[in-house]
Amino acid sequence: MNIFQAIIMGIVQGLAEFLPVSSSGHLAIMQNLLHIETDTGLLFDVLLHLGTLAAIFVVFWKDIVKLIIEFFGIIADFFRRFRDPDVIVLSSAYRRFVLLIIVSTIPTGILGYIDRDFVEYASGTLLVPGIGLIITSVLLFICDRIGDGRKGIKKITYLNAFEIGMAQGVATVPGISRSGATIAACLMLGIKKETAVKYSFIMSIPAVLGAAVLEIKDAAGASVEIGTVIAYIIGMIVSAIVGYFAIRFMIGVVRRKKYIYFSIYCLIVGLIAIIGYFITK
Repeated sequence: MNIFQAIIMGIVQGLAEFLPVSSSGHLAIMQNLLHIETDTGLLFDVLLHLGTLAAIFVVFWKDIVKLIIEFFGIIADFFRRFRDPDVIVLSSAYRRFVLLIIVSTIPTGILGYIDRDFVEYASGTLLVPGIGLIITSVLLFICDRIGDGRKGIKKITYLNAFEIGMAQGVATVPGISRSGATIAACLMLGIKKETAVKYSFIMSIPAVLGAAVLEIKDAAGASVEIGTVIAYIIGMIVSAIVGYFAIRFMIGVVRRKKYIYFSIYCLIVGLIAIIGYFITK
């Protein structure tokens, strides 16, 4: 992989991660079209996701800092209850948010681990991303016709959180948009649009960090040329910068409810990918 290819992939990741068009699907398609060989499995994809993860931290840093503080507060109050049974562990909306994110992460982690080999295989073909993009198109079409919900963080149940986590787990398949699937799940469960966006992006943090730890651990002993390392780092930085602006844009999209354009786009790209698969087969 050269630096130019890494920059292109970084731009694609930054845009597609937060716009509901599937970053994994577009990365897989671009890798096939540009004949990019990373020789490090999913490591480059994970590094690109770390770049967009940095964008999430920049945009939602206030919420994330509060969540981290409340997470440790939950642990401290849990042990305090042994001495004082009157201590209330879930004393704020942010503490509830922490537990909801944890619950959502459980099914995501299980599904992500189970289909890990399939995801790596699917990234090398046009067929699976194409089918996934068509599924995303259908989800976005449905989203465009769902009214704004009334549920804020306090009204989201733990079952809702588990269901949203399932949606994120399924979205590990290339072509199925993570943000599209999770936001769609939130809206279908009656969650407010602005809450859905925040929940969708913040809940990706533990999933991406977990995947990064596994991939970096597996690639620790691999021999990677210095030029490839530089290209990887540049791609990660580009994905972070582009991702920041994509998040800002996506927040406005959700407010205006303009999913139909992304739905049409995903349908067209999905069909092209499937046709391309059979032509080049």
